Amino acid sequence: MDYIIIEVPDMNDSVSRIVLNGKQYLIRFTYNDTGGYWSFGLSDALGEPIVMGVKVVPRFPLNVFYYGVAELPMGVFGVMTELDKVGRADFREGRASFIFAPVQ
Repeated sequence: MDYIIIEVPDMNDSVSRIVLNGKQYLIRFTYNDTGGYWSFGLSDALGEPIVMGVKVVPRFPLNVFYYGVAELPMGVFGVMTELDKVGRADFREGRASFIFAPVQ
């Protein structure tokens, strides 16, 4: 399986530009300190939201409930890790990787 590792910045809230399947997007990562979890959102290149506030859980296709949203890139977002829960420092310390696996 081919996949792209998407860097999660060491910030509680960040927006980064990424290119997936040849198209530019904005990806937002937010850490909820009270709840102890990460979420992500994806917008088009102009900042128009596609999906927002998707809770990041390990080893599960994060966009499974958004099947059919035409604006999403063809593929699966997920987190590769052995952990049961992804904490604030787990991306930074290499215990978890946020990935996108494009449809072949």
